[in-house]
Amino acid sequence: MINVNFLNELDRFHLVIKKRVTSNYVGPRKSMAIGRGLTFKEHRIYSPGDDIRLIDWRVFARTDDLYIKTFEEERNLTVHIIIDSSASMGFGKPISKFDYAAMIGVGFAYLAMRENEKFQFSTFSEELDVFQPRRGMSQLASMVFYLNNVKTQGNSRLLDSMIKYRKVIGSRAMLVVISDFLVDINEVVESLYTLGNHDIKVIQVLDPIEKNLNYQGDFKLIDSETKDNLRTYISPRLRVEYQQMLDSHSVKMEETCNKLGINFHQLTSNMPLFDAFYKVLE
Repeated sequence: MINVNFLNELDRFHLVIKKRVTSNYVGPRKSMAIGRGLTFKEHRIYSPGDDIRLIDWRVFARTDDLYIKTFEEERNLTVHIIIDSSASMGFGKPISKFDYAAMIGVGFAYLAMRENEKFQFSTFSEELDVFQPRRGMSQLASMVFYLNNVKTQGNSRLLDSMIKYRKVIGSRAMLVVISDFLVDINEVVESLYTLGNHDIKVIQVLDPIEKNLNYQGDFKLIDSETKDNLRTYISPRLRVEYQQMLDSHSVKMEETCNKLGINFHQLTSNMPLFDAFYKVLE
């Protein structure tokens, strides 16, 4: 279950948007569009039909040429929160990876609501479920209710879901993609390239057991998505090999994110949520 008590702790945070955005809504974010805003952009030569109120008379006094000021029009931002709900995300106690990811997602929605931004939330496994972007507490309450009733199931079709979601985004926006990303690394890399030129945060959520594998002895392992069984002996050597494979997977993800200008963060589900947001928004 999602515990929303942590939201009060997030009042100290604000969404940090590094890229300028474009949309059809007037609002407080800097945009790539030119219009009537507060932020000066540049001068350009006056053309017939331009608003004479925008003429810079100081420049005219120095040069005898008519120039007008152009400004950056300020637009709203839509925050897209995309959460993996496949069977592997149900792993973990006392809190599953999905519940932890859901609380991270709700936290981003809360921060968006605080700044009067629209936010849109979605889940994916074998299918992509998308909800319409809205503002306000009712949208946040709907998100919490929905996520509390999601059953983690099915395989994670990450690439298919990102290809479908790309058509939903429209204007440049902020994307928060939360998953364990425990699928083939080539699929992960292709998915990251699919997302396009947006302000993107990729958050990998792992259970501490997955991260550290602090076990030794005979075990029967069950794949939560394929239901395949594997009997194995976890030895110190196997733990080292496992750690190397997991680290290689995450490093390849991070390298791809760095190349694309995407913020990558790896979290474990036992990390306090305030610390997690401090790390992600730092």
